[in-house]
Amino acid sequence: MASTSTEYDDDIDFSDIEAKYAVNYDDSLENTVVVDGLPIIDNTKLDRLLTKVAKEFSKRGASIKGEDIYLPWDEKTGKSKGYAFVEFRSGEDAATAIATMHNHAFDSKHTFKLNRFVDIEHFSNLDETYIEPPSEKFTDKEHLRAWLGDAQGRDQFVTYRGEDVEVWWHGKPSQCELAIKPDWKDFLYVAWSPLGTYISTLHRQGVRLWGGASFKDQQRFAHPLVKLIDFSPCENYIVTWSNEPIIVPEGAIQGPQYFSPEDEGSNMAVWDIKSGHLLRTFSTVQDGEQTRKSQMPWPAVKWSPDDKFVARVTPGQMISVYELPAMGLYDKKSIKIEGVVDFEWCPQGDNDKEDVDKEAAAIANGGKVTKKPRENMMAYWTPEVANQPARVTLMAFPSRTILRQKNLFNVTECKLYWQNQGDFLCVKVDRHTKTKKSVYCNLEIFRVREKDYPVEVVELKDTVTEFSWEPKGDRFAIVSTNDPNLGNPGPGITIKTDVSFYQLDKTKNDFKLLKTLPSRTSNAIRWSPRGRHVVLATVGSSSKSELDFWDLDFLSEERREGQDWGTGVQLLGTADHYGVTDVEWDPSGRYLATSASAWTHTLENGYAIWDFKGTELVKHIQDRFKQFIWRPRPRSLLTKAAQKQIRKNLKEFSRVFDEEDARESVTVNAELVALRKRLVDEWNAWRTRCIKDMVESRGLKGKAHSNGDANTAKEEIEVWIEEEIETTTEEVVE
Repeated sequence: MASTSTEYDDDIDFSDIEAKYAVNYDDSLENTVVVDGLPIIDNTKLDRLLTKVAKEFSKRGASIKGEDIYLPWDEKTGKSKGYAFVEFRSGEDAATAIATMHNHAFDSKHTFKLNRFVDIEHFSNLDETYIEPPSEKFTDKEHLRAWLGDAQGRDQFVTYRGEDVEVWWHGKPSQCELAIKPDWKDFLYVAWSPLGTYISTLHRQGVRLWGGASFKDQQRFAHPLVKLIDFSPCENYIVTWSNEPIIVPEGAIQGPQYFSPEDEGSNMAVWDIKSGHLLRTFSTVQDGEQTRKSQMPWPAVKWSPDDKFVARVTPGQMISVYELPAMGLYDKKSIKIEGVVDFEWCPQGDNDKEDVDKEAAAIANGGKVTKKPRENMMAYWTPEVANQPARVTLMAFPSRTILRQKNLFNVTECKLYWQNQGDFLCVKVDRHTKTKKSVYCNLEIFRVREKDYPVEVVELKDTVTEFSWEPKGDRFAIVSTNDPNLGNPGPGITIKTDVSFYQLDKTKNDFKLLKTLPSRTSNAIRWSPRGRHVVLATVGSSSKSELDFWDLDFLSEERREGQDWGTGVQLLGTADHYGVTDVEWDPSGRYLATSASAWTHTLENGYAIWDFKGTELVKHIQDRFKQFIWRPRPRSLLTKAAQKQIRKNLKEFSRVFDEEDARESVTVNAELVALRKRLVDEWNAWRTRCIKDMVESRGLKGKAHSNGDANTAKEEIEVWIEEEIETTTEEVVE
């Protein structure tokens, strides 16, 4: 029986089943990639390295595990050779990995270099015969800062009304014209980058950047339902935020410019502007609940002025600083600060910028750096806890050296205000009395550029609602009030305020009151970018909309000698813009724009432009008007010495512009004279036609007589004149 069964088995054909369930082995090595640029390690760090490498690849959409990585070893040293072979599931996955991870910064010292394993043989057997490549046709790209080359030195601004965006040139009245009206559709709002290189639009799919003379598309960032954006100071990076967490659908496109499954649940992303690559994502969820937009402080991450670091605070615990462009936690640990509430980076002043430029020039020329560049600096504050007082701290970074600390007592709230050159830091301290029934304010002012960082205290009795430093100066202005309606104003009620100006008295190294303007309604302070001039505005009120233009150096220093401290503060003009919601100076400091946005109210929306004295130059009332934003300008490339030389010879330079103004005035006058002459000629021709028609209608052609240059018919006019004649009577008096 057994032999019979065997004979039957030999006769059965299993080829169809074998073909169906056959396992095809991929022995082409197309799915194997050589990864160079790995750290050289010993055997004790192997597992940690494999886990980290697998995680980096998975974040970029190339999913692998530690067992898929083979690390060659040097038998003599017992260490790795700095490269590895990675096996992917398919050749397509290997291609994706090469596209996304080639030149990827693994850490500050190591960068991945990826090649297919099969390419090694290909490149080793290349024909070395030189073949001249075909010449490509050169296509000139538009310069992203082309607007700075305007021959008339004009600034630009953008307006957003309804669904239309317009970019305008602004200068003298004869120089104002429309620059471009781009065809952008379905976006939330527009925003300029800090140096004016790009203008951004927020769409449902993400963010788009536009630039150049024709505002062509420069970059895209795919972040669905994005609501807020923030640029880094040097325009190298951009942060996007949405109130909706990131969701990556199955089968979604993977790559360095897209979210990966590991980004799911986050709602804030950091991107590289030039490459468009996603650097890292964060979540703004706290305590298991999504932070509301109205309650979330923005920007949620803060940039160092040189774009080298970005930091975010975990309230009450720590400040986490990330190094760019790898976005890795600097020194692999956060700055743990118990109770920390908020922090701010110190801005980079002109002196710091010149030091950085000199250092870069010295390195480029092969020279030595003679002066150690200044470290970045940040200030943070912690509240009172148990018996410990509140504290403000200045810290150098990356050394993390504590430069100065100041203890504060009975603190309710602190706010940090850096002067734009980083010379001063003001800490506005809201303090409560021991009974906690009333609140008053102190200003703790750090003089950062001086030895040991001395602190001056300005004591105030009222609540300070607004604080603002003068750009590039040593003055500041505050809005204070003791109005009982503060915090809970009823409809139609305007808070009464006082505005005060303070200046550093260099003889006593103390901040001294310049002048106080009492009983006002101003709630906003807007300094000119050049300093000296300031506008006090009443913004967001339904009953008041005043604008006051002030000059703090109306009198020169010589004329102020021997007079009162605040003599130079002078009111230049007053104005009114009903329903004003935004007040902004142009980069030159010569013009001020005020606007009433339909996002706030729908009454008399539009914008107006004023000169620095408060004279209205332009006003447009436009329904559905939303935004008016001046285009920022980058920092001047001139050194301080060159700027000083220009100011010294300003009369000589201004002569050219005076001549242009005179020629323009002559042209305008000639045009006006020609217009008047044309109107007179039209009047005379019309009068001649009317007289001719009248003569023809009366049939008196032959009896016409000349009246001046025109022939007119004789007309007899009778004039009746009434005259009263007094009658006199004689009386005989006996």
